[in-house]
Amino acid sequence: MKRMAAAWSALVVLFVGAGCSSSGGDEEDTPPGPSPTVSGPTHRPDDGDAGGFRGMTLPSWNTDDYAGPQAATYLRQIAATGARWVTFTPTWYQDRVTDSAIRTTKETAGDDSLRSIIRLAHDAGLKTMIKPHVDLTKGGDRAKIRPADRDAWFAAYQGFITHYAQLAADNGVEQLSVGTELAGTSQDGEHWSKVIAAVRERYRGTLTYAANYDEYQNIPFWQDLDVIGIDAYWPLTEEATTDPARLRQAWQPIADELAAFAERRQRKILFTEAGYVSQRGTTTAPYSWTVSKSDGDAEQAAAYEALLASFDDKSWWAGVCWWMWDDWPGSGETAKDLAYTPHGKPAEDVLRKWWAHGT
Repeated sequence: MKRMAAAWSALVVLFVGAGCSSSGGDEEDTPPGPSPTVSGPTHRPDDGDAGGFRGMTLPSWNTDDYAGPQAATYLRQIAATGARWVTFTPTWYQDRVTDSAIRTTKETAGDDSLRSIIRLAHDAGLKTMIKPHVDLTKGGDRAKIRPADRDAWFAAYQGFITHYAQLAADNGVEQLSVGTELAGTSQDGEHWSKVIAAVRERYRGTLTYAANYDEYQNIPFWQDLDVIGIDAYWPLTEEATTDPARLRQAWQPIADELAAFAERRQRKILFTEAGYVSQRGTTTAPYSWTVSKSDGDAEQAAAYEALLASFDDKSWWAGVCWWMWDDWPGSGETAKDLAYTPHGKPAEDVLRKWWAHGT
C-alpha cells in the first residue's frame, strides 16, 4: 500500500553491496559481513503451507516504531480479532525512479526493533511475514521505478532483500515477500530469478511476491516462488455502496479470473494486501487514502464482509493480510476515523465474526 505524501509510495532502497544497519536511520551503511548461514526449516515448503493466512499488516514509518511501548498492545489486539499472522514492512528508499542506489533513512525500521517485534508476535501466538518495501524519498508510485542501470539496481536490490532473508531465517519468520509492487522491474524474469535464488540460499521459509492487482498477470517468475501474492485493490463499484451483496457480485468475475490463474500457475493466491479506508466511496478506489472526507465505516465493513464471503471457501485462495492496523502515535497522516484501520470500527466486528468465531 502506498502511504500519503512522501511515504505513500515509498520504495525500499539500498546502496550496491551494502547491508542494513541495525538501527535504520541515516548512519553510514555497514560493509558486507561474512558468508551467510541458512537457518529455519530444513526443507522447502510446498504451496499449501501458506493456507489459512488470516493476517494484518503492522507497518512502520520510523526507526523505532517496532520497539515502541505500543508494539505489544497492537499485537495482542491483532491476535484478539482471530488473526493468525502479522506482516511487518521495513522500508528503504531511493531518490529518483531512475536511480540504482537504495538506502536506509530515519523512516527505516531498525533491525533491532524488527527482531524485537518478531519475538513479541511469536509470544502473542502470531506467525510472521516480512514484506520489505522500496519507496521514493519524495513520494510517488514505486511501480514507476525504472532504473537507468538495471544491473546495478538489481545488485543493490539483491543486497537489500537478502539482508532481510537472513534476518528472517535467524528469527524464525515463517514467510517472506521478495518484493512489493515493483511493476517497473517485475517483468525482468532473468534478474528476479537470480534475486530469488540468492534469497533461497539464506532462507527456507515460504516465499511470495506482492504484485499489485494490475501487475500480477505480467510476472514471469511465479514458478520460482511458493505462493502468488496480490495486493487486492480492485475497484469494485462506480459509486459508494454499503451493500455486501452488490460487492460480492463485483468480486465474482475477479474470483473466476484468479481461480483460472491459480490453476495455470499451480500456486495458491494470497492477498498480500487488501484494505479499505473508512471513507464514503472507498470501494470505488480501495488504493486511495483520500477518497472523501465523509464517514465510511459502514462501507468499509461491507467491503470486509464481501471479500471474506467471496473467497473464504476457495481452495486456491491462501488467505488475506489486511492493510492495516493502527498507526503509531504521532505518525498518522490520516485521522484514525477515516484511515485504513478497522480497529474499533464495524469492520473489526466483521473480522471477529469470520476469524474468531467462524461463520
